[in-house]
Amino acid sequence: MKIADILSQDRVSQGQTFTSKKKALEELSNLLARGVPGVQAADILTSLAAREKLGSTGLGHGVAIPHGRMAGVNESVGAFMRLKHPLDYDAHDGQPVDLVFGLLVPQGATEAHLKHLAAIAEMFSDGAFCQQAREAADEGALFKLLNAYTPAN
Repeated sequence: MKIADILSQDRVSQGQTFTSKKKALEELSNLLARGVPGVQAADILTSLAAREKLGSTGLGHGVAIPHGRMAGVNESVGAFMRLKHPLDYDAHDGQPVDLVFGLLVPQGATEAHLKHLAAIAEMFSDGAFCQQAREAADEGALFKLLNAYTPAN
């Protein structure tokens, strides 16, 4: 899977500050909505929040991958935010989160959903990659970095 297949530059954001996990998910929902014509950001937020209730999507090491399945979504869509200030996200390691990759997939896309999640999790398990994401100069540089990622093996 190539990140370029699910991510566009207008769904990459950096430098924002949020006062809560909910506020961050609201903005992520707005970004994801740009890639899904006809689907409302509020409905995306409902899907992401429902998944968070099952357990935090905070992976650890400052990374979260909020995700959800939705009717009306025809193909996987991604969005990325680098936060200006790390946010308490209830991550499993207790560390605040500053890198957030959101994923929205079609309601019935279980296999594709898992493949996309695995690829994104692998990308953000790479410490050197995460450091580059934290140091990228702007949204354009972040987009290029995300799209250029190739697994180590």
